[in-house]
Amino acid sequence: MADARNAELAELLVSRCLDVQPGWQVTVRASPLARPLVEEVARAIARRNAYYLPRINWGSERIRADLDWALEAPLELLAELPPIERHQIETEDARLTIRAPEEAHPEAALDDERRTLLQRAAEPASRRARSLDVRWAVTQYPTEAAAVEAGMSLTEFEDFVYGACLLDWAAEEVRMRVIKERFDGAAQVRILGAGTDLTLSIAGREGVVSAGFRNMPDGEVFYSPVEDSAEGVITFSEFPAVYLGNDVSDAKLVFRGGRVVEASAGSGEEFLQQVLRTDDGASRLGELGLGCNPGITRFTRNVLFDEKIAGTVHVALGASYTHAGGENESVIHWDLVKDLRGNGEVWADEELVQRDGSWLI
Repeated sequence: MADARNAELAELLVSRCLDVQPGWQVTVRASPLARPLVEEVARAIARRNAYYLPRINWGSERIRADLDWALEAPLELLAELPPIERHQIETEDARLTIRAPEEAHPEAALDDERRTLLQRAAEPASRRARSLDVRWAVTQYPTEAAAVEAGMSLTEFEDFVYGACLLDWAAEEVRMRVIKERFDGAAQVRILGAGTDLTLSIAGREGVVSAGFRNMPDGEVFYSPVEDSAEGVITFSEFPAVYLGNDVSDAKLVFRGGRVVEASAGSGEEFLQQVLRTDDGASRLGELGLGCNPGITRFTRNVLFDEKIAGTVHVALGASYTHAGGENESVIHWDLVKDLRGNGEVWADEELVQRDGSWLI
């Protein structure tokens, strides 16, 4: 029996997240497991008099290449997108990625060299997205593999996914604008918590209210911090940092002049160091995000959800969002989540604005 929530989610994705207009070319990337949602998305795109361009991925939606091909292809082919795909990413009006994994992290099979080359090849697509030159959205379709990764049954995970996505986003936007307005008036943010005392400048940078316009689930207010401003230390002791199928536990980053000058971890330290060496921008912060989604209260090992947990903050190593004033360039963007619930503070200049995960504004 069809799940009516797929039609509701599809309409949200097409009408609010992508705001598809007549005549647009809309690329939809997904695995075959997402077919019930993909079919509803296709219908919703058709109702808006736009073109639907499906792209099926058999391995992972997190890389812009079929995984089986990427594991075997000569390295020189990995470094460049094929001309036909480059034309597509340069001319598409909107793109939707639906994550529906058959296994949790198949991209972990890629070695560091292949991963880096694929990321560099995909940079033109990422650049258009960061500048909002193309409308884009990413969402999750519930699968057995994703449910196991989150520590839930499939039924529990379905309820969790739809519960986090199908909110009254107009009301959420009003609530989050209060947070944005307070931080827009601040020059400096200070984060205090377990093993953490980190300051960032957001002077001259306007925040972005993410209320159903990009990721789904959504629910954050984020900034592109001033590139040379990060000072201090942040420790991610509550949750492992998960990136491209690799776990890094108890990651600790020390910043001076905006750059990571010391990095360690309880496990996964070699991978952490590799990522930091990816390029010159990988050791700087591209994002400060404030989690605001009331429907997400537990860690799932899926950053699409975890970075939105109300009462958390996240910082991203690597590329910043140019539409938010960011200038840091990198082929990576790695969101690391810090849980402040029960033991943390966020300060905007000299004002305490959040204590133990609860807003004071």
